[in-house]
Amino acid sequence: MDILPTLAAMPDTPAAAPQGSAIHVPRATLPAGVDSLRTPHKAVRLEAVWARHQDDVREAQRLRWQIFAEEMGARLQPPADAPAGHDIDVFDAYCEHLLVRTLPTDGEPPRVVGTYRVLTPAAARLVGGLYTDTEFDITRLRGLRHRMVELGRSCTDAQWRTGGVMMMLWSSLAVFMHRNGLDLMIGCASVPMRDGGHAAASLWRRLAATHLAPIEHQVRARLPLPVDELRSDLDVEPPPLIKGYLKCGARVLGAPAWDPDFGCADLPLMLNLADLPAPYRRRFLDG
Repeated sequence: MDILPTLAAMPDTPAAAPQGSAIHVPRATLPAGVDSLRTPHKAVRLEAVWARHQDDVREAQRLRWQIFAEEMGARLQPPADAPAGHDIDVFDAYCEHLLVRTLPTDGEPPRVVGTYRVLTPAAARLVGGLYTDTEFDITRLRGLRHRMVELGRSCTDAQWRTGGVMMMLWSSLAVFMHRNGLDLMIGCASVPMRDGGHAAASLWRRLAATHLAPIEHQVRARLPLPVDELRSDLDVEPPPLIKGYLKCGARVLGAPAWDPDFGCADLPLMLNLADLPAPYRRRFLDG
């Protein structure tokens, strides 16, 4: 979850679950083969797969640049030797990359329309921590790290923000976690700050009253959003991605951090697969 913004709408009824393929490095057990979910959308079919090669990862990084830098105006800082138009950071080389892409049709080549990156506990030890560690002090979660995957850099192509792509990603993620004996997802869910942060502060106040994690799982922002200096009485709906996580049983771990590079406030979230409501459990794990 470093759940960066996506505008994908989350349906109340989950879609059927695809399964990903094997991936570029054997750091964890990934689903073997592809049992793709193919969804009609303007006569185009989709499949969810795990990146096998660097070219697959580059496709995801290009989509991330398109969404985060070009559409949202984020100030990304890729390495000096990175190819132009790619969102790349130090965590990418250690992550598994999950893609939803179109299947070729009528001469049209396949393209990636949705992506997530996944940092496993073993990979987090290799890179020296989680992306979430850079935004929050998560010391209280140290006893859970061996069970946690971090999800991040979630985004969906503008033409595919109807919810289906995100549900395909989530289905493959749930299968991946189940097969690897991992049951906790963690990450940073972003709230735009086009209004200066008032909506984010108001959303935090609302969710703190209804979805706050117990004290033993709460974390502190390294660069806190100054919520006490902002309005907290606005009637704000959670962004679609956050709303989707809450539907699945996620908890907010603490007050938001300010991410000046992305121009957003980040809420720390954690989801335990044991808290999945029955309809989602049937689709993601039993379907």
